[in-house]
Amino acid sequence: MIRFNIPPYIGTELKYLEEAITVNQKLSGDGPFNHKCNAWLESKCEVTKALLTSSCTHALEMTAILMDIKPGDEVIIPSYTFVSTANAFVLRGASLIYVDIRPDTMNLDDSLVEEAISKKTKAILPVHYAGVACNMEKITQIAKNHSLFVVEDAAHAIMASYKGKALGSIGDFGCLSFHETKNLSMGEGGAILIKDDGHACRAEIIHEKGTNRSQFIKGQVDKYTWLDKGSSYLSSELGAAYLFPQLELAETITRNRMGTWNLYYTLLNSLSREGYIELPIIPDECVHNAHMFYIKATDLKDRGALEQYLAKNHIKATSHYVPLHTSPAGKKFGRFHGNDIYTTKESERLLRLPMYYNLKVEDVEYITQKVCDFYRKGKK
Repeated sequence: MIRFNIPPYIGTELKYLEEAITVNQKLSGDGPFNHKCNAWLESKCEVTKALLTSSCTHALEMTAILMDIKPGDEVIIPSYTFVSTANAFVLRGASLIYVDIRPDTMNLDDSLVEEAISKKTKAILPVHYAGVACNMEKITQIAKNHSLFVVEDAAHAIMASYKGKALGSIGDFGCLSFHETKNLSMGEGGAILIKDDGHACRAEIIHEKGTNRSQFIKGQVDKYTWLDKGSSYLSSELGAAYLFPQLELAETITRNRMGTWNLYYTLLNSLSREGYIELPIIPDECVHNAHMFYIKATDLKDRGALEQYLAKNHIKATSHYVPLHTSPAGKKFGRFHGNDIYTTKESERLLRLPMYYNLKVEDVEYITQKVCDFYRKGKK
């Protein structure tokens, strides 16, 4: 079976883990490897502050606290996203306003955002699906015009950019994921990226259970105490030690994945031209990171048949999110603004093919051949 995902491993992770255990003798959060990862992210993404977190979910929860989200507030999000995008704000009592997606990128439709804004709106949450940027120029301008926060859910988007700016660094806050399914991984983990100095200071407090422990460790105060809301959002030092060598080789990992992505595209392009499937679209202003390779079948029935055919041929492909507004909790905690023209229809067509670091060329060739066989032989 060709697996859908294999977590990245470059070969030096064990050395760094051993260093954390036997040399640094520091396993909990806020250790030397956490600091190295934070510094790398701050430099690479050009932000004031980066803090590793125990998950991207927790990074999103931190943004909700930083924005003082309260019951009655509204946040605008795409319905086509993972539940963490929503839960972080539902936990603070906010209502979700779902907006339809663009069929080309599967991202929040920026042309529909402004009309979804009300007096209760507090933030806009663009999700950079598959590491392809939303129209951040338009979204940030709308937010500025209405004095709203912008939180980038950049869970898919490490090493991707929009008009030369790293995704996650353009809005007020950015949230990254280092889950085992992501391009760079620590198993479970994430990071929050912060532009503003004032928010950075408060984020350190929230990150440390609402205390000024970080200032205490730096020698800025003689004892630490409880100052604000917060929780245990710190990443394990072992996770950071696993992640850091991948950050050091992030360009290499990204080039490898891009090679796989481009090979998929080349080998399936004729099938697309013949009208059997649709391939991903990357706008000119976006540099993506080959987080995933998906194809779009004709409809839900066609996708299901293809997925089963690939499974019979020992290939694990998978669909993605069920739109939040169609789920029981999604209906309870939010409402769809306008019409669902593309969200459900496009989500039902999408099928993700295996994609991971060092996926073998011969495996990509086999996968694409089976996709072609399904349409050119099975359909006759």
